[in-house]
Amino acid sequence: MKRSNRIGAPAFLLAAAMIAVGPVQAQDKATRQKVEELEQRQEKVDRELRELREEMKKDEGQEQEVERRQGILTEELRRLRDAISLPETKELKSAYGLGPAASKVYGVERGLSIGGYGEANFRNVVSDRRDKSGKETKDEFDFLRLVMYLGYKFNDWIVFNSETEFEHATTGRSGSVSVEFATLDFLLHPMANVRGGLLLVPMGFLNEMHEPAFFHGNVRPPVEQSIIPSTWRANGFGLFGELAPGLQYRTYGIVSLDAKKFSSSGIRSGRQNGGNELADDWSWVARLDYSPIDELLVGGSALLGDSGQGQEFAGEEQAVFTQMYEAHAQFKMHGVELRALGAVIDLDDARHVSDDVGKRVADTMLGWYGEIAYDVLSVAAPDSGHYLAPWFRYSRFDTQNSVPAGLTADDAQDREVVELGLSYKPIPQVVLKVDYRIQDAEADTLPDELRIGGGFVF
Repeated sequence: MKRSNRIGAPAFLLAAAMIAVGPVQAQDKATRQKVEELEQRQEKVDRELRELREEMKKDEGQEQEVERRQGILTEELRRLRDAISLPETKELKSAYGLGPAASKVYGVERGLSIGGYGEANFRNVVSDRRDKSGKETKDEFDFLRLVMYLGYKFNDWIVFNSETEFEHATTGRSGSVSVEFATLDFLLHPMANVRGGLLLVPMGFLNEMHEPAFFHGNVRPPVEQSIIPSTWRANGFGLFGELAPGLQYRTYGIVSLDAKKFSSSGIRSGRQNGGNELADDWSWVARLDYSPIDELLVGGSALLGDSGQGQEFAGEEQAVFTQMYEAHAQFKMHGVELRALGAVIDLDDARHVSDDVGKRVADTMLGWYGEIAYDVLSVAAPDSGHYLAPWFRYSRFDTQNSVPAGLTADDAQDREVVELGLSYKPIPQVVLKVDYRIQDAEADTLPDELRIGGGFVF
């Protein structure tokens, strides 16, 4: 009888656990109290089980039955804990063109997902502090970005995802808080899924995947700032998916740029960033990436559309048809990393835009860069889990490559940038960086800079 009572105790607890599991959906105080109570009861069962084993050494069958029931109870407790905790993915992986942290929501079974990243750096001006106008460049320490990814997976095929960015540590001075993207995805088929909302424009390496642990240098490559204006986002909708193994695409209709904001330094200021966007004109953007093997990626993207937004330029409405084309390639093997990108912009009605905004807006802008890095620890300490890579990047870009007849190009926008540095990751989610940048312009003096910083992603 004594044994029977003790066997009944875990059975009773198992029944209580099964009853509790059914309604556990909301993450409320009552649910947490149930879990705590069950944990206390499990401790009691563990204690009784130890005593029971001593008494039942001659009755192996009874002991196995108690252990079986104990295992069931333990599994139910684990499920309860999962029901009231934030789900975590097993590892960070890129999905649907987004960075690994931004992709976390796609890896959870259901519910809320939180991720983020941050980056900061100290800039020391080594030489050429003053430009041709006499303006001085100061040393600076900037907590550049703190970003939160918030996503929610409603079910297997409807997913909300977003990024909110805090820049320069404050909304005062030059700081801001911005929604970088906010999308609702409908995962219908691997080949054709629907995405709508505030979208990241799928061009270049970094406009979509811009987390600091996944690019070299404390500052993003200048071509992917001045020619492809990261971080570039716009309201719109479209399709994305995988047409064949290794062949991915994204194609969207997005609200166009605002040509009234173009300047001699490019189209960057023409981004509307999702808030109260002028939407008379829309653009089509498409991207195709092919990865025949894990180590190789080649691809390209194109954007076409009017940017006049129904406005008058120098007294007459202009379409300002805008074209941008970009090609990229990346190769990684045995610690060697190679990356290259080229981009060109062709702009109609540039003369009318220039006359209206009072700046020399080019009808052709272009840029390219090549980069090489090598993880020395891939050979020296392949099992350490650490990463240490010296790297080198050469960039050339000109936002005044060709200007309308009657205008003279601003040669200060014809620039060459040489960068070299070191990236160290004690773990994949944390990076420490040091880099040196040598800048030159055809008709200006630009500073040489040393930057020390780092970032994290989770």
